[in-house]
Amino acid sequence: MQRREWMKNAGLASIAGLGLSAGQFTEAREIASRNSSSHMKLSLAAYSFTRMLPFNWPKPRKSNATMTLLDFIDFCAEMNLDGCELTSYYFPTEVTPEYLAELKLKTFLLGLDISGTAIGNDFCHPEGSDRDNQLALTRLWIDYAATMGAPVIRIFAGRQKKDQSFEEAVELCSAGINESLEYAAGKGVCLALENHGGITATPKQLLQIIDKIKPSPNFGVNFDSGNFRTDDPYGDLEQIAPLAINAQIKVEMFEGKQKVSADMKRIVKILKKANYRGYIVLEYEAKEDPKAAIPEHLKRLRDLIA
Repeated sequence: MQRREWMKNAGLASIAGLGLSAGQFTEAREIASRNSSSHMKLSLAAYSFTRMLPFNWPKPRKSNATMTLLDFIDFCAEMNLDGCELTSYYFPTEVTPEYLAELKLKTFLLGLDISGTAIGNDFCHPEGSDRDNQLALTRLWIDYAATMGAPVIRIFAGRQKKDQSFEEAVELCSAGINESLEYAAGKGVCLALENHGGITATPKQLLQIIDKIKPSPNFGVNFDSGNFRTDDPYGDLEQIAPLAINAQIKVEMFEGKQKVSADMKRIVKILKKANYRGYIVLEYEAKEDPKAAIPEHLKRLRDLIA
């Protein structure tokens, strides 16, 4: 009944506009079906401090780091958040069981969940060592997430390679997700495919991939409010919100090629309408100093989800 109601509200016309049949779309919709009203908790992505944190994964970069992930956790506790996203990029080059245990203990003692983590994978590589490395990286971080108690990993689809068609990229990506998803499910970890450019630049592209994923309660969409660069990004977000198992909100977004301030009230409303239950993760990318700017944005989001 709930699925029928959603289909009625969304309208078959909008589904047709995505180039998918009603049957295909409902199969995708089943992946993250909701059975209750919306309920949201507040988290912050470590990426919000990317200018201040050391960048080590998947490859180390030069940085003038002034804080660590442990400092970031302290900041989240000072903000009285429900959780924190420990983005993989800022972990030490060598991740030890002792370090993962330290993160898990620190967040627990400060009353924080680890709402999730994220990896910069690319599943569009053809068969070969590059693809093997991407799949191995994903399995490694699934293990890390399971150890920390992080319930979800944000994953990317990837980008088309030279002389590769979009259809070939989709097949490779979906195969990579299906393989990784089987491993993740065995560890009790969810994978959330992000709308992150490349072959997921539009809802239609994202759903073409999802249509090839084996239905699983451990799979869904990472709803990123700032990543669509179309003339109607809010309309695009409405299309993917029913599939969201993790949600990021940015304070800026694109309308076409123009960067504008995000209407966070409208974005939260889209998620509430989709009966989203889970974390709202602020991912701050604006120019202002994050330590100075983030508290006000968190206050705004806290009021909106209350």
